[in-house]
Amino acid sequence: HVQLVESGGGSVQVGGSLRLSCEASGYKYNDYCMGWFRQGPGKEREGVAAIDGDGATNYADSVKGRFTISADSAKNVRYLQMDSLKPVDTGVYYCALEYFCGGSWYSRHYFSNWGQGTQVTVS
Repeated sequence: HVQLVESGGGSVQVGGSLRLSCEASGYKYNDYCMGWFRQGPGKEREGVAAIDGDGATNYADSVKGRFTISADSAKNVRYLQMDSLKPVDTGVYYCALEYFCGGSWYSRHYFSNWGQGTQVTVS
């Protein structure tokens, strides 16, 4: 079965940076769509960024220019580099995997495979 393991969360000051990692295993295809989502206190889970098997990327407007999603296909790891962090970026960050991204990459309902989440706190 598919297993996604996130790492790299933590506490950081406003304006700081963090890099999240998501290692995937058990998926039968080498190429796939990986999305990053976050859920702030009392908020819905929202799509932050996604990268497709061909390297195409998508970002939420709130993180464009600050976050960068990338892939190391050889290691089956996807990264989310987060710079210029703000308090509103605080939340639990999840990675999610699906066959391809398409137009629904931002929707939590689209993805069927999820990691356990990692906490990011910006203060």
